[in-house]
Amino acid sequence: MAKIKDLFRDPLSVVLIVVIVVALVIAGVIAGELYGRNRANSVVANAVQCVVQDQADVSFGVWPPFLMQHISGHYTNIHIETAGNQVRDAKGMKLNISIEDVRLEDTANSSGTIGKLVANITWSADGIKQTIQDAVPLVGAFVTGVSTNPSAGTIELEGALGSITAKPTVEDDGIALQVTQLTGLGFSLPREMVQPALDAFTSQLTKDYPLGVHADSVQVTDDGVVSQFSTQNAAMPKAQQDPCFAGL
Repeated sequence: MAKIKDLFRDPLSVVLIVVIVVALVIAGVIAGELYGRNRANSVVANAVQCVVQDQADVSFGVWPPFLMQHISGHYTNIHIETAGNQVRDAKGMKLNISIEDVRLEDTANSSGTIGKLVANITWSADGIKQTIQDAVPLVGAFVTGVSTNPSAGTIELEGALGSITAKPTVEDDGIALQVTQLTGLGFSLPREMVQPALDAFTSQLTKDYPLGVHADSVQVTDDGVVSQFSTQNAAMPKAQQDPCFAGL
């Protein structure tokens, strides 16, 4: 006992003890912060992967500290980036998503709200070709390549028997491919069959996303097509409404 009392009489010993205790507390907080972030990243990544059917990396904003965000149930910003293999059945599509003001609050109809979500999407010309070949009846059988014309804002579906020129546009909250020219396909693929096939294709791929996500803009580039989708003040579905959100 005497030795312990002597230890606390020594100012240097007291300082060392305080420093050690503070260091242990800080280490524990940092460990908790890192574990919480990694766990949250994994949970959100699993939900995104379930929706888009591709690998995803997730990171939460550095401030305020994640533990504070978790305790309050208010997450200031989240960044998500997919691998670029596909989004649903769209091959070669990549998402870069920014989410702001997420508030977890369990109600009868939702598990929380998202203040703002903006998704920037890139879709490569080769990915468009693969997707059309796999997913569009009749048209897909003719397509052997896809090229882009940024100045005209069009893409060309190329085939051995001719080509289809189409202009990507925003329509009914999704992306549509409006046929502007049909060359050389003639009797093998009548014009009146091409547009409905492309309409069904784009409707399946770019509409009916969760959270009310809808298309804002689309642009043709040298490498493919880029677009922006977004939503604001969206209610997060409960697990029974969408199993992809079951782990959140």
